[in-house]
Amino acid sequence: MIRPFETHLVRHLKDGLPVLSYGPSSYGYDLRLSAREFLIFRHIPGTVVDPKAFNPKNLETTPIHRDETGAYFILPARSYGLGVAVEELHLPTDVTAICVGKSTYARCGIIANVTPAEAGWKGHLTLEFSNSSAADCRIYADEGVVQMLFFQGQPCGTSYRTRRGKYQNQRQRVTLPKV
Repeated sequence: MIRPFETHLVRHLKDGLPVLSYGPSSYGYDLRLSAREFLIFRHIPGTVVDPKAFNPKNLETTPIHRDETGAYFILPARSYGLGVAVEELHLPTDVTAICVGKSTYARCGIIANVTPAEAGWKGHLTLEFSNSSAADCRIYADEGVVQMLFFQGQPCGTSYRTRRGKYQNQRQRVTLPKV
């Protein structure tokens, strides 16, 4: 259901460096942010962001930084960014998941958008973050950034896969809005 899968909650790397935890939790799994790509919304005068006709020019790639604490992206104050999960999900038809933010980031002003992954969904989740603080904030790559909570029920009549959902089979790249 999750690849790669950690068998226990990781809080320290092999060299002892502390990380924002990832792996299995009580009723969920903490996903990592991929170091591959992080995009930040930028205003282009004269444009309006339209989910039905999204202009990719409204997004700007941000570089990854590295220091003794790890690899990270900087999300500017009062801005919004898109990243992608390291882990690929493959949900069976009797499991739906909800992606929620981690409290460590929320205490810094970083809010993760609540995102569903419906029964039968497969791919790497595009993750959405807003920085509600007045300060630039780090978002660490390859460390825990959101938590997936899983809900099991009866197999659904029409899964995300069988109805050919528009975000099915996302690669480890940010997927832009589409209708």
